[in-house]
Amino acid sequence: MSSTTDDLARLAAVIESRKPANGGDPEQSYVARLLHKGPEAFLKKIGEEATETVMAAKDADHGGDRQKLVNETADLWFHCMIALAHYNLGPADVVAELVRREGLSGLEEKAMRKVLQREAAARTDAG
Repeated sequence: MSSTTDDLARLAAVIESRKPANGGDPEQSYVARLLHKGPEAFLKKIGEEATETVMAAKDADHGGDRQKLVNETADLWFHCMIALAHYNLGPADVVAELVRREGLSGLEEKAMRKVLQREAAARTDAG
């Protein structure tokens, strides 16, 4: 049985292989087509899929089919993986960030991000 991270890595490798720079053909592959069109295309899809995921969750709250939430989340994750590939990142980068946050209070982690952002802005202003 494979692990979730193995499954994500395998899917990421397929997406990577569909990049136009790696020979992906926009006429033959949906992924290659989105990557060929550039960020505007796949970022728009992420927005659409995020909205559909929210709607499916709201429907599930009122007796709707929970499988629709799974399906929409899969679409969202898939399009996010395309964006990651475009920026030469992958699921392992996201998992590493989640692991880094493990054990941190969400409120503490958010506060720390704000402190780091303020420090970075101060360095930029000073530079």
